[in-house]
Amino acid sequence: MKLGLIGAALLLVGAAAVAFGVLPAPEALGIWERVWPVLLFVVAITIVAELAAAAGVFDLAGALLARLARGRTWMLWLLVVALGVVATAFLSLDTTAVLLTPVVVSVARANKLPPLVFAFTTVWLANTASLLLPVSNLTNLLAAHRLEDGSPAAFFALLAPSAAVAVAVTVVLLWLRHRRDLRGRYAPAALPVAADPVLLVVSGAVVVAMLPFLVSGMEPWLPACAAAVTLLMVFVWRHPKALGPGLVPWGVLVFACGLFLAVGALEASGALAALAGLVGDGPAGLWQAAGLGLVGANAINNLPAYLALEPAASSPALLAALLVGVNAGPVITPWGSLATLLWHHRLRAAGVEVSWGSFIRWGFVLGPLAVALAVVPLLWQL
Repeated sequence: MKLGLIGAALLLVGAAAVAFGVLPAPEALGIWERVWPVLLFVVAITIVAELAAAAGVFDLAGALLARLARGRTWMLWLLVVALGVVATAFLSLDTTAVLLTPVVVSVARANKLPPLVFAFTTVWLANTASLLLPVSNLTNLLAAHRLEDGSPAAFFALLAPSAAVAVAVTVVLLWLRHRRDLRGRYAPAALPVAADPVLLVVSGAVVVAMLPFLVSGMEPWLPACAAAVTLLMVFVWRHPKALGPGLVPWGVLVFACGLFLAVGALEASGALAALAGLVGDGPAGLWQAAGLGLVGANAINNLPAYLALEPAASSPALLAALLVGVNAGPVITPWGSLATLLWHHRLRAAGVEVSWGSFIRWGFVLGPLAVALAVVPLLWQL
């Protein structure tokens, strides 16, 4: 609700800018033409993820990982790492934060393991693993359209090495922090019993079938919408009570629309022009772009930070460096990314308390280190 209120206020600011000529109407329409596919993808993929979770797809996946690890805690954790990376890459960081977090907490409790180890794994990887594909993060979808070849393959080739570094740094720090909790063994719990096996199988099949189309080169909203419509029809048949307006992330939509319009107004007014001068050329410029992204994301949020700094990224390498900063960097403050706020909300609902002080202290280690090292592969792009 708070996110929606902030978005409504931003929409009013943007509307006033259009009304008074600060943001010309043609430019406002140009912003809408750019962002509507992004917003449609966000709605569709959220519906897919929520319905798949309601069918028990993620619960079963988590329980299968626990069985696959054969009672070895460290192996279960590594499997959760792999699941977190895949979920973030294909279903977005918010899906990992919202849907995977309660699953791993439930799996940890069912197998009598400390849940915080797995909870921190999901939130850190939700951010640092969101560099792999255009669909991994809203910022990536916006950036992909600025690349000469914005296909998933080209995006992956540009940012996969940086993503691998960011994920590796995350895994190493998680191990160093929680290595004592990751020792020992556990007795694997029984697999959960599906309330509707048909719904579970069909939902899982739809999600699996959708994944390759997300990286096929077609507009991501097309396969996401096809999967969402399919699942909606299946749920109308099998479980209509699960359907409702709450499936649509209204707050995120209003916030994103207002943010795009407000930042567009600032850019049209020239207020953001000075930021372009803060990013230089050569290797130093890459770290400057990434550093500004990290600071901006943790100061205000990664999405407005990206939109404000985007004009300063005048080359593919600089754009990639900016993405490293705004994607892998917002692990310091609670509001650095929406995923972190959603993660904390889900943890509290599950009865798991997290110290923000500890989150911030370790974020000061992870954020700068992951961002600084993830820029290194981009030096070969100059």
